[in-house]
Amino acid sequence: MNKNVIVFAGLVALTFVAGALVGLPRQQVIALGLFGVMLFGTLFFWRYRLAFALLSVAAMLALGLTDIPHVVESAGLDIILFLIGMMVLVGFLEERHFFDALIDAILGRVGGDGRKLILIMMVLSAFFAALVDEVTSTLFMMAALFQVTTKYRINPLPFLIMLVFATNVGSSATVVGNPVGIIIALRANLSFADFLRWASPISFVVLALTVVLSFVFFSTDIRSLTAHLKHDHGDGGELAKNGRRILGKEFANCWILFLATILALVFHAPLEHLLGLPKNTLLLAVALMAAGVALLMEREKARELLEKRVDWWTLAFFMLLFATVGTLRYVGVTASMARGIVSVSGENSTVLFLAVTWSTALLSAFMDNVLAVSTFVPVIKDLETLGLNIGPLWWGMLFGGTLGGNATMIGSTANIVALGLMERRALGHVTFGQWIKAGLLITIPTLALASALLLLQLRP
Repeated sequence: MNKNVIVFAGLVALTFVAGALVGLPRQQVIALGLFGVMLFGTLFFWRYRLAFALLSVAAMLALGLTDIPHVVESAGLDIILFLIGMMVLVGFLEERHFFDALIDAILGRVGGDGRKLILIMMVLSAFFAALVDEVTSTLFMMAALFQVTTKYRINPLPFLIMLVFATNVGSSATVVGNPVGIIIALRANLSFADFLRWASPISFVVLALTVVLSFVFFSTDIRSLTAHLKHDHGDGGELAKNGRRILGKEFANCWILFLATILALVFHAPLEHLLGLPKNTLLLAVALMAAGVALLMEREKARELLEKRVDWWTLAFFMLLFATVGTLRYVGVTASMARGIVSVSGENSTVLFLAVTWSTALLSAFMDNVLAVSTFVPVIKDLETLGLNIGPLWWGMLFGGTLGGNATMIGSTANIVALGLMERRALGHVTFGQWIKAGLLITIPTLALASALLLLQLRP
């Protein structure tokens, strides 16, 4: 029997037993066990993740652990529609070789230095994530990365992981960078300025550490990239010449659509306030509008663009993942977990801060950071009624969610989208072991640094 099958079966059984031993009601034990089927099936059999997700949700419905309205409510249709819109836009730009020319321009600047190229791409990934959001950054930067790895026939996985790390770190810098930030801002009444004061400086420092650690861990892959760059293009002069066409008339429509979409996403919040619209209404509308314009410009090829460029496999997995974790919340498993973690820490503010921060990171690694943070929000609100200072806990949850998302391949939306794009292009697959080795190397030191910097500022 395959070793992974034995480990998978053992971990699922252990999940059922653990739920029973801690005293969870029967309904919660079953829901937790079925979540374990989906979780461990995804981690150990990544290519078949959709099958495990389908089976888990089907079992939860059949056993009465959830119902159709709650499945629909927790499936994250707004996120799915946003992803569809942005995937259409990125596909449109790729069809016109926009990213080819953009990468040629960047390569012309860095010459044969692979370290400089990856540094620029990591910084851009973090910058786009902070400026717009992590999903948009992932879609844009993965398109650019795959142009490089395909051109030089090298394994994209190490570089994909590095860019995803930078994306998740950068998404913590502003309120619009990650859904986690939006949730915390709304529940804690934090402003954009609050994020610039507390989150942005720490995010920048953590990004620097992420780059250093990534360069150490993936040093062999970066050296290989440098060798390919120097061998194929010498000093990069020809690329610089070819890259100038990105500013030519042939890309005028691409630039207009690209920049208009970026600016609209950046300023969606004040526009919503000005127009009296509910939060994030324009965030979704902009993505759909960009996709609509792209399809109109494609004309006869519009249907082909929608069918081939949208990663329907990944989107279906997202909906089922959200529905599965939504069931855990529905039956009370996640609330029980959160209350237990908080009760262990007592009323010591430092211990409570560290418990919430690192518990959020742990949950984020295995159930998506948005859902992990959503789980802790009502618990934090309850602590406020007890007279405890909950201010530091919001920032702990922010960095626990965003940095903890780097630990595994399902820790954040950016991770799943990036891997889905790589598999859709038949560029390779990833195993749980491949990701978590680098993931833990990055997550533990960066979260420790963020925690320390927060504690230094929050002490009276």
